[in-house]
This record gives sequence, structure tokens and C-alpha cells, in this order.
Amino acid sequence: MKKSLVTSIILGVMMASSGALTVALTPTNKIADLQEKIDLEIMIPSKFGDWKIDESIIPLQVDAETQAMLDKIYNQTLSRTYVNSLGERVMLSVAYGGDQSDNLAVHKPEVCYYAQGFEIMKTYAGELLTQYGKLPIKRLMAVKGNRNEPITYWVTVGNKAVLPGIEEKLQQLRYGLTGSVPDGMLVRVSSIDSDKDKAYQLQNIFIQDLLLTVDVEERTRLIGTFGV
Repeated sequence: MKKSLVTSIILGVMMASSGALTVALTPTNKIADLQEKIDLEIMIPSKFGDWKIDESIIPLQVDAETQAMLDKIYNQTLSRTYVNSLGERVMLSVAYGGDQSDNLAVHKPEVCYYAQGFEIMKTYAGELLTQYGKLPIKRLMAVKGNRNEPITYWVTVGNKAVLPGIEEKLQQLRYGLTGSVPDGMLVRVSSIDSDKDKAYQLQNIFIQDLLLTVDVEERTRLIGTFGV
């Protein structure tokens, strides 16, 4: 048999094997289908601690193109503004997606705000110490004109909160290797304040109050299971 023919046969076998392996490793079982359905309107209380919904504030709307992208990624979104007895306001945005495979990953605030004409500044990753463990978070300052909006957010992939980027990809891969497609959530907390340290302190209080209010199952969906 000619050498060129042998080479062609070997290459063909390798390509066929590669294709079969890809199909075998393609996740097919959606975790979301095995869990109780989420209803963000019910899951997130309208009143907790010293906070209640400020009905006078209309949440910031995104443009049509960005909204179309969000609709493709997420099954549900929730946007509210809360106010406490001191008149301090915090904006909460929660987005849930039943398919957090590599093709439909969460739409990060850095991208969403930039698309709305904001300049993204002072971005860093950190941890928020909660009553239930250390929550990996990302913080950034979004600036547009005289509007300064410090932002705290985190993402969950399946049963774990992870930092966007490498940790997020590794968590997706862990599920993928078991043939499962994880669901996921993005929780964003922000406020209008040029003093970012003061804003982050207020956001910390808001997050802690929220986590104390929801039950165990809802809290697990919001921040994952620590130590997993």
C-alpha cells in the first residue's frame, strides 16, 4: 500500500475519532431541568431588613440591541431599586440563565455598561466575607458624565460562585465532563456615589441583609454552596 494512501486512512480515522469524542463530550443534560423552577419576583423579597423597593425610581433601561442579547442568554431578569430609612438607595439586578455553557455565558457588567456609553474604571476582584462563607466578587466603577456608579457583582455556575474568567471556564468544564449543562446567575448591586468606598460599604450591608432574609434554598441559588 502506498505511503500516501496509508497516511490518508490514518488521518481519516483520527478525524472520525475526534468527531465522535466531541459528540460524546458535548453536554446534553440541563441542570435547570432537574431543579425547581426559579421565579425571581418571588425569590427576591420586596422588603427585608431596613430595605424596601423604591417605587419612585425607574430602573435604567438598556438599548434594544443589548436587550436582545440579554434575552438570548437569560431566562429571567429582575431590576429593582431599594431604599432604607436613611434615604440611601441601592440598585439590584439579578439575571438567571438555564444554559451556562460556553456559548451562552453570563453577560458581564463591564460589557453591558460599556455598550451603554459608560467608561469602566477601577476594576478589581476580591472576596466578600458573609455569614455563610467568602463570596468571590468583582468590583468596578462605571462613569458616564457626572454619574459615578460603583458596582459589586458575582456570578454562579451551577452550585458555585466563581470569579469571571478562568474560574468560570473551569466550572463550566467540570460540568461538561459529566455531560451536564449548568445553569447560572449574575447578581449585580450598585449605587450612585462618587465615594466608592462609602458605596461599597453600603452595598456590603445590603447584600448581607438580603442573604439573611432568604431561606437556605434561595440563598444557595444566589451564592452557591461554599467549599464545593
